[in-house]
Amino acid sequence: MPTYEYACQKCGHTFEQFQSMHDAPLKKCPECKKLGLKRLIGGGAGLIFKGSGFYITDYKKKSGGDSGGEKPSTPKSESKADAKPAANK
Repeated sequence: MPTYEYACQKCGHTFEQFQSMHDAPLKKCPECKKLGLKRLIGGGAGLIFKGSGFYITDYKKKSGGDSGGEKPSTPKSESKADAKPAANK
């Protein structure tokens, strides 16, 4: 169900109303109680995708063992080998 924007031509009050597409447009202003509402043409809220997402990093799954983060660029065996000579210096 879309959200419609309305503006009163009598008092200038603007508001949004959540209603079905099949409902008739509102006519009476909730602020001044006069007839003179006009439904405005809005840009819409945009497209919202729900679910698992397009990319694995968009919606991170909460699982036990996998942290989901990036892995180091160097393998562990090279990291340990690089650390020992640096400690001897």
